[in-house]
Amino acid sequence: MISKLPPAVLTLIRRLWPQHRWLLLGLWLLVQAAFLVKFHGPHYANDSARYLGYATNLAQHGYYHLEPTEGSLVDDFQYVHNQRYILYPWYQSVWLRLHAGWWGIVLGQILISGLAAAALYGSVRRLAGGRRGAAVLATGLFVVWPDVQQFNCYLLTESLFISLSVFSFWALVRVRGGGWQAWVVLIVCLLSTALVRPNGFVVAAAAGVAGLAALHAARRRLFWGLIGAGVLAAPLVVWWLNYQLVSFFIVETYVRGELMFATPVWAIHPSAPLVLPPAGIGQMSRVLYFAAHNPGFLARLMLGKLLVFFSSIKPYYSLVHKLMSVLVLWPLYYLAVRGTRRAVVWLPARAFLAAVPLLQAAIVMLTVDDYDVRFLAPVLPFVFALAALELRIWNEELAHK
Repeated sequence: MISKLPPAVLTLIRRLWPQHRWLLLGLWLLVQAAFLVKFHGPHYANDSARYLGYATNLAQHGYYHLEPTEGSLVDDFQYVHNQRYILYPWYQSVWLRLHAGWWGIVLGQILISGLAAAALYGSVRRLAGGRRGAAVLATGLFVVWPDVQQFNCYLLTESLFISLSVFSFWALVRVRGGGWQAWVVLIVCLLSTALVRPNGFVVAAAAGVAGLAALHAARRRLFWGLIGAGVLAAPLVVWWLNYQLVSFFIVETYVRGELMFATPVWAIHPSAPLVLPPAGIGQMSRVLYFAAHNPGFLARLMLGKLLVFFSSIKPYYSLVHKLMSVLVLWPLYYLAVRGTRRAVVWLPARAFLAAVPLLQAAIVMLTVDDYDVRFLAPVLPFVFALAALELRIWNEELAHK
C-alpha cells in the first residue's frame, strides 16, 4: 500500500523517516502548546470543583475531611460519591501542597501524557516485531487526535486515566518474556488506573480478559473452571455493585430515556408504561429488576447508547468534527476489528486492546453516555494501536502479492 504512493511522497517519507521520533516529539509539543493557548492555560470544567475541593481537603488535612451542614443530605452524598475518586485528587493535592496550583496540575498531566505516548510507541513496536511503521501511526494518531490530547489541559480525571491506561498496556506487553519484576509493574499500573476514577477497573478487567484468552489457548480445563467460578460468584458481584453504585441513579436515566447524561436530546421514550423497581433495594438490583420487567425498552436504550458512544457524533459537534469521525475514526474501527483476528500479534495483547473499548461500551450501555467524549477518549489509544497493527500486516500482504 505504501509502495503505491506517488514517488515524490515516497522520497519525502524516506528522507524524514530517520528523524521520525523527533518529528513526533515536535508534533506533540505543538499540540500541547495549541491547547494551552486555546484554553488560556488550565481549563476549569464541570466536575473540576469536586476534584479540586477533594484535593484541597487532602492538602490541608492529609485525608478527606468533610464537615457537613447539620441535617444536610447533599454533603453526605458528596462524601460517598467522592470516595469513588481516589488517585486523581491525591495527584492534585501534591501540586497544591507544592503551591504550584492549577498550572502544576496541568503541566504534570502534559508530561505524563508525553511519557504515555512514548510507552504506546514502544509497545506497538514490540508487538509489530520491531517494525516502526505501526508504532509511528498509532503514536501519531494518539498525539494529533484532539479528543484525546485536549484533556491534558482539563482539571478532570481524563488525562491521567488515559495515560495510566496506556502505561498498563505497555506493562502488559513487557510481561511477555519478562521476569517477576514485569508482573509487579503491571499490577502497580492496573491498580493505579483502577483508582483514578470509578470505571478505572475496566483496564484491570481487560487484563483479566487477556489472561483468560491465554488460558483458553493453552489450558482449556482451567479456563472453563474460572468461567464457572465467575458464574457462581455473580451474586457477590451484584452485592458489590450495589455498594459501589450507591451514589449513582441509573434507573432514573432509563425512565428519562437518556442516551447522553442530563440531556433530552435523542432521548428514547417508551411506548407503554414502565414497570419500576420497588424502593429500598440496591442500584444494581434495581437495574436487574427494570431489565426483567422492561426488556424491549431497555434493549432499545442500550442499542442507542452503543451507537452514540462509538459514532463519536454528538448534537453540538461541528461539521468538521463529525466528518473526522466518519472519515477517519470509523475506518479505524474497521481496521481494529480486523486486527483482533490476526494471529501474528500476541493473543493476550489483542484481547486486551479489544476488551478495553468493549468493556467501556458495556458500561455505557448499562449506565449512560457522556454528552462529550469523556468516555470514548480513554479507549481510542487502544483502537489506534489495533488499527495500526492491522494496517502494517495488510500492507505487508499487499507487498507480497
